[in-house]
Amino acid sequence: MTNRKLSLIVKDQNPLTMQATATLQEASRRMSDRSVGSVLIVDETNALIGIFTGRDAVKALAHGRNPSTTALGDVMTKNPITITPDKRAIDALRAMGDGGFRHLPIVEGERIKGIVSRGDFRGDEIGRIDCEQHLWETLM
Repeated sequence: MTNRKLSLIVKDQNPLTMQATATLQEASRRMSDRSVGSVLIVDETNALIGIFTGRDAVKALAHGRNPSTTALGDVMTKNPITITPDKRAIDALRAMGDGGFRHLPIVEGERIKGIVSRGDFRGDEIGRIDCEQHLWETLM
């Protein structure tokens, strides 16, 4: 069923968060330790201000950034697109497909509820989005 709410997917989730002053090296270590592909960057009130992913790490290294001195605030994606937990899984997949990104923070008001990536979705949800994309490509 493709009507699953995001609140069910992120229930009891504890996403990795860090301050913008943390380094690329620190973030990479923590991502590796927790086996996650992203870090949500928060301010002093724990409000979301950015996201840092493995793709961002690759870009930073490719541009010669020093991982032990480069702050996440300098290489993160600022003000990422978010979605609320009352939305459906298919809505999150559409947003990720339309935006060309793999991680989508779930935020309610100023409070971070979690984060989803494509791996968090079921086969029927992936199948539906793949079918929609194929149909769109066929029509265009």
